[in-house]
Amino acid sequence: MRELHAVVKNKDKALVQIVDAAFADAARRSGEWLLCRPGCTQCCIGVFPINQLDAIRLRRGLAELEKSAPDRAGLVRERARKTLLRLSEDFPGDPQTGALDENDKRFAKFGNDEPCPALNPQTGTCELYEFRPMTCRVFGPPLRSEDGLGVCELCFKGASDEAIAACEIKPDPEDLESELLEEIERSSGVRGNTIIAFCLGY
Repeated sequence: MRELHAVVKNKDKALVQIVDAAFADAARRSGEWLLCRPGCTQCCIGVFPINQLDAIRLRRGLAELEKSAPDRAGLVRERARKTLLRLSEDFPGDPQTGALDENDKRFAKFGNDEPCPALNPQTGTCELYEFRPMTCRVFGPPLRSEDGLGVCELCFKGASDEAIAACEIKPDPEDLESELLEEIERSSGVRGNTIIAFCLGY
């Protein structure tokens, strides 16, 4: 298992570098349209799915924080546990394993007002920023999905469709994340999405 984690860590590091470089390029093209700054926390409110690769990365980040700043790590874990207590009754999935059922009708409104446990409420910054999920890494610039080209509602106000399209982020063109995720799920036997509070609260 230790060898698996070493392989995952190295491959994930390469993936993160690719995604972060893509974000930096999109941010450069976006210029003043992109308003993402430390202290802007709108995207840190509300529960969203994370995959098992994100969960491993976050746990690794919390372990690193426990070494360098145990008090801050303890507060992250405490916030995660309190979040789980608030959400457990209506958890759309298995509250024992943390596995989400995104087809559960409760999922659409689940935890929409919950701040991320990794968010430091005093500073408005992420305690696990270097280890954040892919959703967090690509949020802000225009990102293509099944519904079209989506952007943060605070950014690109007044921009034309052409200007928005010119700033599109293409974070993982080779789909390395899916390949690595499949490797992790096959090796660990743990499949499906979960939430940040679950992977940090236990």
